[in-house]
Amino acid sequence: MLFLIYAILGVFAGIAAGLFGVGGGIIIVPVLIYSFGVLGFPSEHLVHMAIATSLACIVSTSISSIYAHHKQGAVNWSLVALMAPGIALGSWLGGLTAVGIRGEHLQIIIGVFALYTAWRMWNKSRQEVVQKSLSPALLVPVSGGIGWASAIFGIGGGSLTVPFLSSRGVQAQKAVACGAALGFPIALVGTLSFIYSGLALEALPERSIGLVYWPAWLGIAVFSTLSARFGALLAHKLSPALLQRCFAVFLCLVGLNFMLSGIIDSI
Repeated sequence: MLFLIYAILGVFAGIAAGLFGVGGGIIIVPVLIYSFGVLGFPSEHLVHMAIATSLACIVSTSISSIYAHHKQGAVNWSLVALMAPGIALGSWLGGLTAVGIRGEHLQIIIGVFALYTAWRMWNKSRQEVVQKSLSPALLVPVSGGIGWASAIFGIGGGSLTVPFLSSRGVQAQKAVACGAALGFPIALVGTLSFIYSGLALEALPERSIGLVYWPAWLGIAVFSTLSARFGALLAHKLSPALLQRCFAVFLCLVGLNFMLSGIIDSI
């Protein structure tokens, strides 16, 4: 039954990854938190394991999503190359940082940020796109912050990258494509960081390496990889304004879910 849940979760996460360039983590993490609770995982490590496993799933999902967006000619590889080093460094540091933050606090932080981002994206969808500077002096620190926060929250970075690039005047489909491409270094380096952080922890479940629970990774990764291309193709059939509104609604629902879960767990 759990494998079926992971498979269904993988399908939805893959579609979201391709459609919004988000990596699927903001769908994967809440469901993993619930399922790991059902399995009786240690409460002090439960949220961190959900985040780490989510990042491991995004590694394979992002590859499929990147390929689909690249075939559409939507990935700005020069922009990705400028942001990738900072993204990777920030992601490693984020994995190390997350272990020291209480799980319920992480959920509330993610929820507040998702709601704020949804509000910004909804308003931006009604404004004319104006191209702004994307200089290395801006991209390096911003990409580091995106990588750091994404690893802490277990997301592929699109929830941060897409709104940022959209705010600088990048067209919605191209922002989504770059978000998908940058999800790979975030997920890969973040996963390695969580594995490293978890090696010294005790009482972790069997079949986990560090903080990554591999049975969940397998079920989600296989099906999310297959469905990510469909989401990417759908993204290129929607108007930029409609895509941003859909993204905003998606983030709003996820933000409310995280906030409520974090508040309930902290009571």
